[in-house]
Order: sequence, then structure tokens, then C-alpha cells
Amino acid sequence: MPSLTTSHELRVLWRARPAMAAVLLAGHAAAGPRRARRGASGTRARQGGLRKVPGLGWVSADPVVARTVLTDHRHFTIVGEGGVGHLWAQILGDWVLDLFDGPGHHDLRTRSRELFTESSAAALVSGAWSDQLVAARGTLRDGGTVDVARLATVLVGRMMISLLGIPTAGPPTDDDAARAFATGERLASIALGSAGSTYLSGEQVAAAREIVAELTSGVPDGWRSAPPDTLLGRCRELGLGLDETTGLASLLMVAGTETSASAMSRTAALLVDTGEQHRLLARMSAERADPRPRAPGEPDAVENVVREGLRVTSPASVIGRGVAADVEVAGRTLRAGERIMLLTWSANAGAGPFRADRPYVRETRQLWFGAGRHLCLGAALARAEIAALLHALWDDGAPLRVVDRRAKSNVLVPGYERLVLTRA
Repeated sequence: MPSLTTSHELRVLWRARPAMAAVLLAGHAAAGPRRARRGASGTRARQGGLRKVPGLGWVSADPVVARTVLTDHRHFTIVGEGGVGHLWAQILGDWVLDLFDGPGHHDLRTRSRELFTESSAAALVSGAWSDQLVAARGTLRDGGTVDVARLATVLVGRMMISLLGIPTAGPPTDDDAARAFATGERLASIALGSAGSTYLSGEQVAAAREIVAELTSGVPDGWRSAPPDTLLGRCRELGLGLDETTGLASLLMVAGTETSASAMSRTAALLVDTGEQHRLLARMSAERADPRPRAPGEPDAVENVVREGLRVTSPASVIGRGVAADVEVAGRTLRAGERIMLLTWSANAGAGPFRADRPYVRETRQLWFGAGRHLCLGAALARAEIAALLHALWDDGAPLRVVDRRAKSNVLVPGYERLVLTRA
């Protein structure tokens, strides 16, 4: 299926969860051909598509349907059966119902929107990762190999330690970071199998609570005493209570760990596998030769690749919502109490294969981060993380090649277990 994505990307999806990969590919195929939308400035649109699938509920791979659902908080809810908030309420308690989708959610988003700005995200990445990225760049320059999958795990684990105040015996090591990441993976794995139902067993709830307690053990001390330039300190300064701060920390653990590491390594692999790294290198060279100011909102070469990598990989490949009230969508009547599964990977893939200089696609704008009032709070941080890795790998202007790779199996978020790169 070369017009959709690379064979390696399909293998990554398949090894993670074969059944879900089949759903995503079927959703893409069933979405139908594209047609030009008049007056849409060259963007493309899908025919509306919404189907009811036994065992899954309503399913759509249409980006317009997805955005309609995600921006309609009156008829769809994240805390109903099918939504991630439904999972978290069972683990953290009923206070999640208000914090995630009730009146408290608007208040939380209003007060926390300054946590991750473009500048603060870049500062967080530089502070937590600079030594590791410099070392990786030096290794490649010297002709050595870098396991980008392992590096991404370590980098994201270090960010977890930094953001959540996870206690370590001394200055955090790479092994500490890998352990933190693995603990986050264990928490995410509890959601495996939630495609059919988001109800958890008593054993799953108990295991999840134990993991959350481990990962957030440093949050109370950090919330009380961390300096204002740290995440926990900023939460306190913004007036967020301990429960709200713990809730945010828990969200970051699941929403921003495996997904970030997945996008980082898979985007690097896509650049090599498609040959688009040469287009990226040419654009980076041209920008260095002519460092003209960019127009507002115009991305540089790496920022464009970050956006394209997120579109093609869409690490959060599925977004679920519960139906809170009867509503008509795409000519179908959805009833309160039903659930809908939005195949974001399928919807985003419809714009075409990975291309380093692909222009902005209005139809899928940031759909990999969701939409509406639940748009990913850490979107700026995720972009900064991916960009920092790409700069470390390609700033020296040399193309890379894959020496070895292995995809992860039986995981919630598709990704690489091993992805070894060296200079071509």
C-alpha cells in the first residue's frame, strides 16, 4: 500500500495490535475516494462516513465527522463509556468526572493554558535533554550508531521525572529515565482491550492505582515546594489544587509519554525510509544560507516535518467518546448511552503519504492532538520534543540510514522497540 504509508509503518501498526491495525486500515479503505471541495483553497474533503460496527459502536474515519464530534461537548463526552475519562474515573475517583468534562474542566483549562507555551516547552526540553542530544549528535558525527527508540524512551522518561518530580537516588540517570518510562507504559497497557469497552475489572483498577501512586509520589512535595519555574510549581502558582495537579500529572503520564516517543522514532524512520530526509536537508541548508524572517505562522523546515510526522504517525490512533444526548451526525442518529470511535490515524492518512514539505492541510489541522476543549494540553511540548530530536539527528547536514529496527508488539501506542541509525 505505497500510496498510504511505508511498509515499515504498517508493520509497526500491525505488531502493536493486529486487530486495531485491521480496523484502522479498513476504516481508511471504507472512507471512500476524495473529492475536491469547492472554495477550500486546494484542500481535499471526504464524503461523510459513519458506521455502526458490532462490538465497537459507531466508527468513523472521516476528519470532518471527527472534528464535529470532538467539538460538540453538548452531545458527546469524554467521561461516558467509550471515553478515556471513563477509564480514569474508575482509577482516580469520581472527582475526575467534573475535572475532565464538567464545569471544573473549563476552569482547569482556563488556569492551565499557560503551562505549555511554545517558549516554555522549548525551555523544558532544553533543560531536561540537552546533554543527551549533544551526545547523540556527537556519536553520529564520529561514525557511531544511535538507537533512536532507546534515546526517545530515555528523553521522555527524563521529561517525566522533571515534570512529575519523580524521586531518584541522585541526579537522574538514563536508567532512571527508562524505568520511569516503562512504568508509564505499564499504566497505558491497562487500556489494552478497551476498544470494545472502557469498563475495567477490579484487578485492572487496583493495578492502575498502584502505578499511579508510584508515578505521582513526588507530586505532593513538588506541588508544595517546587520553584515557580517548574511544572508543579507553576500549577501551584496558577492556583491549581493538589487534586487538579495530580490529575494533570496523570494525564501527562498516559497522553504524553508513549505518544511522544512513538512520534519521535517513527518520524525519524519515515524521513529515512521515504528519502524525504534529503528534501529536509536541502531546505535546512537553504534556510541557513538565507535566514530571512518567516511570515507569521510559517513553519521552518523542521517544524513542517514535525507536523507531517504527527499527521502520518498519529500515535493516538483512536479517540473515543460517549454519546451524552441524542444527536444526528453525517445523516445518522446516535442515541444517548452509545459510543463512537474516531479513527484519527485513518482520517489523517487520507491526505497522502509522508512528505517533508507538505503544505498545511486544513482538513486535518492538528487532529492528531484531538480538537475542541479537549485538544491536547501538551501539544506545544510534544512538538518541541520531536523538533529537538530531529535537530540533533540532522543539523549536521548528513543523511542517515537504518542499521537495525524492531517494532514493539502488544502495546497501546505503536512504536519501535529498536531503531538504530548511523550516517549513510
